Amino acid sequence: MNIALWIIAALLAVTFLASGAVKLAQPKEKLVASGMGVLEGFSAGTIKAIGALEVLGAVGLILPAALSIAPVLVPLAAVGLALLMVGAFIPHARRREVQGIVMTLALFALAVLVAWGRFGHQSFTG
Repeated sequence: MNIALWIIAALLAVTFLASGAVKLAQPKEKLVASGMGVLEGFSAGTIKAIGALEVLGAVGLILPAALSIAPVLVPLAAVGLALLMVGAFIPHARRREVQGIVMTLALFALAVLVAWGRFGHQSFTG
């Protein structure tokens, strides 16, 4: 189970790092034009904040455990990313974007799985 949690955390980290970096690097107009229409209703500052949270969550899934510095941050990062996906579900659902809803729910489920595993019997502290 430990190896599976590491693999899932790594996949989540890569996904959120890429997504967050794009949101931080690109202006809102370019993001919307590239197919992220769901961001249309958000301000540029909100999009940058979401991107920063995604990058921080990605880093929090891997570095604390890999460096053995405050590994309790791993499940907390997973919970944060799960909550971010709860927030992402709402605009996707309002726009009836099936692909966005499915991806959001999948990322939510994986983040919850990592949080459950790392708070539970596969924690780094116990």
